[in-house]
Amino acid sequence: MADTLPAAFAEIVDDFTALAQKDRLELLLEFSRELPALPERYAGDHDAMEAVTECQSPVFVRVETGATLADEAQVYFDAPAEAPTTRGFASILATGLAGLSGQEILDVPNDVPQRLGLSEAVSPLRLRGMAGMLARIKRQVKEGTPA
Repeated sequence: MADTLPAAFAEIVDDFTALAQKDRLELLLEFSRELPALPERYAGDHDAMEAVTECQSPVFVRVETGATLADEAQVYFDAPAEAPTTRGFASILATGLAGLSGQEILDVPNDVPQRLGLSEAVSPLRLRGMAGMLARIKRQVKEGTPA
């Protein structure tokens, strides 16, 4: 189970790995343009979110969990438009985690960033940033409360 990707994530990984390396960056940029907007309650309120310090650009994440791990969790990101790689990674996570329960999020393999096939196109530091986003999301789910 630890290696199985949820359907949405598997589709994203398949989309990336089916492309040539140069086209993978374009797909990442497409994702950056599709990052869902923050709900009004978090807009401009970074204190209500957690900074992802592993990222080179300022990115913030907030997870809203249900009463149990079986309940759907909501993941929200705020990343600046001038940081398309970071926004792209956030958007991939937002899309891949949408509709999942807390337990399903915890079960997402930690190596998802590496599975995208971007290691030749982006720096290892950037991939660590995406891994940091996923780690913070999982920690917030485990805690069941926002950071």
